[in-house]
Amino acid sequence: MTGPILQRREGGILEVTIDRPKANAIDLVTSRIMGEIFANFRDDDSLRVAIITGAGEKFFCPGWDLKAAAAGDAVDGDYGIGGFGGMQELRDLNKPIICAVNGICCGGGLEIALSTDLILAAEHATFALPEIRSGTVADAASIKLPKRIPYHIAMDMLLTGRWLDVQEAHRWGFVNEVLPADKLMDRAWELARLLESGPPLVYAAIKEVVRAAEGETFQTTMNRITKRQFRTVDILYSSEDQLEGARAFSEKRDPVWKGR
Repeated sequence: MTGPILQRREGGILEVTIDRPKANAIDLVTSRIMGEIFANFRDDDSLRVAIITGAGEKFFCPGWDLKAAAAGDAVDGDYGIGGFGGMQELRDLNKPIICAVNGICCGGGLEIALSTDLILAAEHATFALPEIRSGTVADAASIKLPKRIPYHIAMDMLLTGRWLDVQEAHRWGFVNEVLPADKLMDRAWELARLLESGPPLVYAAIKEVVRAAEGETFQTTMNRITKRQFRTVDILYSSEDQLEGARAFSEKRDPVWKGR
């Protein structure tokens, strides 16, 4: 596929690449395309895991395209079905997503990375929330970042816009692994294949429970799990895969997951 977003599929894995030279910035059209892609990924039962990365060697994504905004794209415009970048506000996105940060990751690009489940980064990657310098608020990051890393580090980034190198990002825990640039995508695909081989119904239940738990007390979420009030948990506990997991363990073999 040509255009601002490239797609590559192998088995149950979808690779999504932001490809908007020079910096992979996202305008309204690109955001809407990404929303359609991730909605299709969510709804396609044959797809198990996604990777998102940027084209080239310098930029992952700087977020909002300020040149497009200056030309008339409204900052509060219609970003598409999943909100900015296609996944931040996409309901029921219960499949694992890996972010492979191949360079500069800032502003809305960092917010996209924070919307994924695992973040791998090249050794030259850098991270920032520079919105403060343009007189706007990093809205999604203001909600998510203080829950991902220590509060005072998150507030430092939000209030000053300072840049973090990849080692500091790794030290604070919002990057899982740091890799040489030429090994980044190999590792992303290795990890994606591992997840592809895992139990999709369990992944879905994990993601729904984790999302809910961010805004609830521990006991509230536990009660909802035991009462099977989460749709994904209810499906899992009534599934063939639940029985298959138990049988495979007792028979000392690898389970064969069917997602049903």
